[in-house]
Amino acid sequence: MSLAKILPLLIAAAPIALATPALAQSGSSAGTAAGPAAGITTQLPRGAAPTHYAIEVTPDAANLSFTGKVMIDVTVSKAMPTLVLNAADLSIGDVMLTPAKGKAMKGSAKVDAEAQTVTLDFGKPLAPGQYKLAITYAGVINTQANGLFALDYTNNEGQAKRALFTQFEAPDARRFVPSWDEPSYKATFDLSAIIPTGELAVGNMPVKTTKDLGGGKTQVTFGTSPKMSSYLLFFGLGELERATKMSGATEVGVITGKGNSGKATLALDASVNILPYFNDYFGVPYPLPKLDNVAGPGQSQFFSAMENWGAIFTFERALLVDPRFTSEATKRRIYETVAHEMAHQWFGDLVTMAWWDDLWLNEGFASWMATKVTDKLQPDWEMLLTRVDGREAAMSLDSLATTHPVVQKITTVDQVNQAFDAITYQKGEAVITMLEGFAGEDVWKNGIRSYMKAHAYGNTVTDDLWKAVEGAGAKGLVAIAHDFTSQPGIPLVTVESAQCQGGQTVLSLSQGEYSRDAKGKAPLKWNVPVMAQTIGGAPQRLILQGKGQMTLPGCGAYVVNAGQTGYYRSLYPAANVQALAKDFTKLASIDQTGLLADNFQLGLAGYQPIGLALDLIDAVPMAASPAVLAEVPGYLDSAYAMLESDKAAQGQVAAYTSAKLTPALTAIGYDAKAGEGAQVPVLRSALVSTLGDMGDKAVVAEANRRFAALASDPAALDGPLRNVWLAIIAKNADQATWDKLRAMAKGAKTDLEKSSLFALLGAAKDEKLGQQALDLALTDEPGKTTSAAIIAQVGAEHPMLAVDYVLAHRAQYEALIDVSARSQALARLGGGSADPAMATKLDAYATQYLTPESRKVVDRSIAAIKTRIETRNRLKAPLAAWFAGQK
Repeated sequence: MSLAKILPLLIAAAPIALATPALAQSGSSAGTAAGPAAGITTQLPRGAAPTHYAIEVTPDAANLSFTGKVMIDVTVSKAMPTLVLNAADLSIGDVMLTPAKGKAMKGSAKVDAEAQTVTLDFGKPLAPGQYKLAITYAGVINTQANGLFALDYTNNEGQAKRALFTQFEAPDARRFVPSWDEPSYKATFDLSAIIPTGELAVGNMPVKTTKDLGGGKTQVTFGTSPKMSSYLLFFGLGELERATKMSGATEVGVITGKGNSGKATLALDASVNILPYFNDYFGVPYPLPKLDNVAGPGQSQFFSAMENWGAIFTFERALLVDPRFTSEATKRRIYETVAHEMAHQWFGDLVTMAWWDDLWLNEGFASWMATKVTDKLQPDWEMLLTRVDGREAAMSLDSLATTHPVVQKITTVDQVNQAFDAITYQKGEAVITMLEGFAGEDVWKNGIRSYMKAHAYGNTVTDDLWKAVEGAGAKGLVAIAHDFTSQPGIPLVTVESAQCQGGQTVLSLSQGEYSRDAKGKAPLKWNVPVMAQTIGGAPQRLILQGKGQMTLPGCGAYVVNAGQTGYYRSLYPAANVQALAKDFTKLASIDQTGLLADNFQLGLAGYQPIGLALDLIDAVPMAASPAVLAEVPGYLDSAYAMLESDKAAQGQVAAYTSAKLTPALTAIGYDAKAGEGAQVPVLRSALVSTLGDMGDKAVVAEANRRFAALASDPAALDGPLRNVWLAIIAKNADQATWDKLRAMAKGAKTDLEKSSLFALLGAAKDEKLGQQALDLALTDEPGKTTSAAIIAQVGAEHPMLAVDYVLAHRAQYEALIDVSARSQALARLGGGSADPAMATKLDAYATQYLTPESRKVVDRSIAAIKTRIETRNRLKAPLAAWFAGQK
């Protein structure tokens, strides 16, 4: 799954009719024919497990309901008093159980809504053996992305339409079919549906048969799936179209609303190119006959894409390209999202974690693999640099006492939903990056191939992966991997001394723990794989345990996390930071990016003066790589936000930012030029956005000029910066401008454009307009999946206003978001605040409405708010002084 946004709660500022190939069905140590192996968590009674489902559904889209029937092949391995399956929001009808030898038994059903189970009683205990379980049932079609859900949209002819899709990760297949809805209960699936004639139905497998039933109805039956977990099952239906290309023996497709498949060309071409790379890398060819990317209108506040095997679902905003407004950065995110979800076809789908404790095995690996393949196939994008941003997102959570290990204990449904965070995704990616660096690329890849072949169609735990890689030759990897995945936190590698001796630099290092809010506690310990080098010298390696010494060829400035593959912070003597600033242009781009991030965060946390980090930022020349230069605006924006209570000091930050960044913007211009470098569009967007956010007169005037030109030229804003210009307009909007933006949103020709425009209505600095945006969000005008995005925008600008509004309209708000996001929603809205009253308010909400297990995201938000307050109070004076001195 690719998240719509991982909210790291940054403390400094609030800112994916061919012949089916043979499908081997191997087992796994983490599961058996009768369910999860001993030691693997299950919330269902052990002793019964499915091997095959035959499901038939009849959706009634107009009335948001459906009926279904299922025949499940069940293996009972020990005497069972009853059968317990998962079921949520389902009405159970007839239940029949037929043993392989014997008469059918009618059963009774007792639903436990809170536990999301149904208990089937057949009047006597069930003996071990093979059974067929038949159930008829009915369910609801939701309007948010849980279970079978509906998305309403306007087609290209301006007509109102409705399409149906499914979203089952983590625990929502139980809303579609009574089932053993846990990852270790793998089975094969036959799916058929009775649909309106003329509509396109989509499943994991190609359509096997169609039958005209008359009366405007058609029965569609898909091919039998491979053995897989229930959460990977998919069904889609609507007035859709499909475009395809072949990638080797696999038919690759994109499915969109009619008339929109051309906007999915980037996704289609990316899939065709990525698939051969993955086939080779994993050493196991993609096993299904087809692989579709299915685009759905609207959005979710929880996720953007889902790796259903052979039928990846992605919201349009994360898959389609509209040349009128899609930015370069968005195009790259689309490519990376496609790569992430395709990586899941192996890591997650073919081989699946045994229980949600090891969710990171899916998500961290898919994130890492997406970055890797994108960098290999699109080298001009310098994607490896983005790993620094990912590391920082993870560390923003991992530096707080409320963090959790990569491998975390999951016992409830709420905990499953809350596990999709920056630790699971970005820390997972960062740890894998570090371990690949330790093992070496070839050894690491051989270990992955061994792991895939050993566990195909089965379930695993984290140790299965470590053993496979160490078995391929990465001696010592298990100890490092255990340290970084079984305990939380961030190592702090401190350079105690550095001496030049005979043309070599001798470093004395010590290990501690980097923290934002618990510096006084006893630090955890890690086996830290350190790689260090002097500028221009050969890198040297050390596994640091407590204290250690390294000798580096050459003297002068040095980098302790060379190549930035390590998941740790590096604290230098001030003299080395100053030397790095002086020789900044001699560093590799990845080290430039990593040093900026590391030193800024060390300054925020009080490990070193913030001025050292600002000196390093100041040292970034305008001739730097555009990819590195594009990082600078974000740090200055953070400093600007930290001084929000001091308008005079903010003015000094804005003045410095204009002086620092305007020459670069002048050099590249507001509009794209033929032949400009691949990173220039990303830099342009960062510069315009930050300068506009700080009220730079020239940029704001240009935004106003272009917006006014819309009156005579509707295409005046068209291009990759359209939404950037509109964001500046929206932030500074008065009532007349806000009304014009609303009219533009209502008149937008596509839902993709409409949703973006409506969301911008929540971005106004004017609190009165923020209130209007909140009131608008609770009407039908924006659309059921857009309203929550408006509220989220208000929350970014006016967190207390948004939180108070949601608390006053809690039931209405919760109807606008996925069930899976409800326990986190308020924490997300208020988590960027620096107001102590917000921490109190969130705590009171969690105490009243949430359980100890479901309030963890709230507790992280509270910790972030408190730390943000402390940071701002401590840094206000030194920040103001530094910027005042930049004349």
